[in-house]
Amino acid sequence: MGDNKNNRDNSGRDKLTESSGADIFILKAQDLRKTFITSEGKIDILRGIDLEIKKSEINSIVGASGAGKSTLLYLLSGLDMPTSGTISYGSTILSSMNENELAQFRNSNIGFVYQFHYLLSEFTALENVMLPILIAGENKKQAEHKAYNMLEKVNLADRVNHRPGKLSGGEQQRVAVARALVNQPAIVFADEPSGNLDEKTADKLHETLVDINSTTGVTFLIATHNLSLAEKADNTYELSAGQLRLQ
Repeated sequence: MGDNKNNRDNSGRDKLTESSGADIFILKAQDLRKTFITSEGKIDILRGIDLEIKKSEINSIVGASGAGKSTLLYLLSGLDMPTSGTISYGSTILSSMNENELAQFRNSNIGFVYQFHYLLSEFTALENVMLPILIAGENKKQAEHKAYNMLEKVNLADRVNHRPGKLSGGEQQRVAVARALVNQPAIVFADEPSGNLDEKTADKLHETLVDINSTTGVTFLIATHNLSLAEKADNTYELSAGQLRLQ
């Protein structure tokens, strides 16, 4: 990020610039708050979150169900807006962008892996991974090449033409990881990525995430109940009573 300005890659999409030294943080959140209004009154889910995420690190967030881990990830990734507070990527402040600008920024810079893979059942693994590239405006040939290479990185080169229904749960989730990574985002958010997997399959997925971090330098922020995955992180935070604490 260096001079804290965006540049564009060769497809014309806004991309975060690489750090030239001083600014080692990819993401900063200040006094982040989220309040929901229900029939029973106001519920303060997040109560003043301050967070700085360094480039190329794996960070995990643990906490009880309902503590707000998913909510926090949605806010930080721009999928939802906070009640108050600031989220910034370099000089880019999420709240300063309109919906189209935010969608373009997310597609170019942010990947997201959900607990359920959300693959399109009528598309092959390759076609599912191609989608973010096609949305970004690249041609089909480039999209196929990049999608295949990413599926190869998650050890699914022999499953590229299989539809989700013909893949195991672990394979489906690795396709979802490939889809989140295919546009070379600066950061990937993962919300309970192994929550629906058995222990052995979950361990394999965790190894894949760590290997991708090691080989590509992509930053991860992972919400998880899995202590084995949390222990693999460079930093682990606990979310409790609307507050985030470094363990």
